[in-house]
Amino acid sequence: MRRYIFYILVIGSVLFTSCKVFLPSRMLKVTSKEQVSSFSEVKQPEEYRIAPNDVLSINVYYQHGEDFLDMFSTADIRNMSRNTDPNIGIEFLVEFDGKIKLPYLGYVKIDSLTIREASEYLEREYSEYLNGPMVRLKVTNKRVTVFPGGSGGSAKVINLVNNNTTLVEALALAGGIHDGKAYRIKLIRGNLKDPIIYQIDLSTVDGLKEADLVLQANDIIYVEPAKVVTQFMREFNPYLSLTNTVLLVLQLILR
Repeated sequence: MRRYIFYILVIGSVLFTSCKVFLPSRMLKVTSKEQVSSFSEVKQPEEYRIAPNDVLSINVYYQHGEDFLDMFSTADIRNMSRNTDPNIGIEFLVEFDGKIKLPYLGYVKIDSLTIREASEYLEREYSEYLNGPMVRLKVTNKRVTVFPGGSGGSAKVINLVNNNTTLVEALALAGGIHDGKAYRIKLIRGNLKDPIIYQIDLSTVDGLKEADLVLQANDIIYVEPAKVVTQFMREFNPYLSLTNTVLLVLQLILR
C-alpha cells in the first residue's frame, strides 16, 4: 500500500511540474523554424505614417518665428495639451477616426500621411489665415518594448526619440543584456496576429551588422534568459520540498 501511494505521488509530481511550471517566466517561444525569418530579409523601415492614438507635437511658425498655436489655451481645444519639455511644445492626440482638432481649421483628417505629407498639408491649410506658415510636426509616442533577459521585471518601454534608433541602442537604453543569451535575440515586428520574427546573434563581432538595424515603432525585442538550469532548479525546489513533506507525512500516518 505504501509503495502504491509512493508511486502515485511521484508520477503526479512529475506530471504537475511540467516545463511551464518550472519556467513560467519564459516568453515568446518559437514553435517551428518556419516562423523565424532570416536577417537578410529584414526590410529597411518605411517612412512612418500617422495612425489613430498617435500623439503629435505641432508648431505653426509665422512672421518672425512666432508660434501661432501658443496663443491658444489647452482648455479651448479638445485633445490638446502642453508638454513640459519646451522642445516638444503643444501636443495633439489623433482620435479614433484619424482626425485631430486644430485652431481655426477644426477637425482635419491626418492619419495615413507621412510626417512630411502632414506638414505640407497643414501649411497649405494655414496659409489661408497666416502669411507663409511653416509647420513642424513630430510623433512623440513612438516606442519599442525591450525584454533584456534575466528576471526581476527588467522589461522597459523605450520612446523612439530619434527616427534612426538602432537595436543595439535600444538594448543599451534598457540597461544592456543582463542574464540573457546574446546569441538568441528575437526582434518581433508587424501585426501581432501574424508577426515577422527575426533571430539575431550578438555574440560575435559580425553580429554588430545585425545590431545596426533601425527599429520601427511597436517593435518588440526579446532576449532569451541564459541561466535556464539555475532558474529551473530555483523554481523546482519549492515543489520538491512540498513533495518530500507530503511523503514524510504519509509515512508517519501509515506506520
